[in-house]
Amino acid sequence: MATAVGAGAVGPELVGHGVLPGRQVLLDLEGACDVRGAPLVFSAPGPAISGRFYSRPRRRMVGYTIAYPPGHGPQGILPLVVMLHGFGANHSDAMAGMSLPDALALDVDGRPLPPLAMVAADGGGGYWHAHRGDDPMGMVIDELIPMCQARGLGRGPEPIGIMGISMGGYGALLMAEKHPDLFAAVAAISPAVWTTYAEAEGANAGAYASAADFAANDVVTHARALGHIPVRIASGLADPFHPGVVALVKALPPGAEIDFSPGCHTGPFFVSQEPPSLAFLARHLSPPGAP
Repeated sequence: MATAVGAGAVGPELVGHGVLPGRQVLLDLEGACDVRGAPLVFSAPGPAISGRFYSRPRRRMVGYTIAYPPGHGPQGILPLVVMLHGFGANHSDAMAGMSLPDALALDVDGRPLPPLAMVAADGGGGYWHAHRGDDPMGMVIDELIPMCQARGLGRGPEPIGIMGISMGGYGALLMAEKHPDLFAAVAAISPAVWTTYAEAEGANAGAYASAADFAANDVVTHARALGHIPVRIASGLADPFHPGVVALVKALPPGAEIDFSPGCHTGPFFVSQEPPSLAFLARHLSPPGAP
């Protein structure tokens, strides 16, 4: 089934929150954010399970969704992809323009993805690192992933990958840097990367509690931690975060897969990068010869 999937213009929403400058809206209106991509093709999606649990690190109830690929169900033993949502989103809309089951049912370059499971959970708006009274990274590492492993997902020897969009792209890189032995691959779409605390504070005062907090969670400074992890990063050339992403790429160890192409910090670019990002993760998480 061929489907043209649209996505909300995330850029204007983030402008309203102060995360992106108003120039993003002007670029969108001028057509600089237009992305041309082939129509998306899906198989019939597999099942998904959604629920809620009390997170001790987050000190609140957290929603989650676990999705299975076509032809698989809750009893399956599968590699796992942790999907981190962007600013203003949650577990129910972590992907751009599609659900988690849809994403696992994508055909990429005429072939279905190898079987993977995917999980998303509510991380709030704190850029996936610990804040006073709220630790979304602790929730992912100490609760969400073990919950999936108890279901046979990402439980050794099955590997775990991590992926995210915007704030989630930053979070995926950060978690991979801080837990390099846990994640087998990381893919970041339009990661929200600032290069200085002043820049971050001016755009979103809630992102970091202090300059020391920024330094401790600066993905550019700590990029060398990704030396043994396959990395894919995609960024639009007209994305306001692009200068930070360029700085990150320069700091990365050799070998990362980088896609700098036309686009902004908006849904069309995110959607266009989801298939190649998932295919990248599948290559590194699936055993040789997997369909």
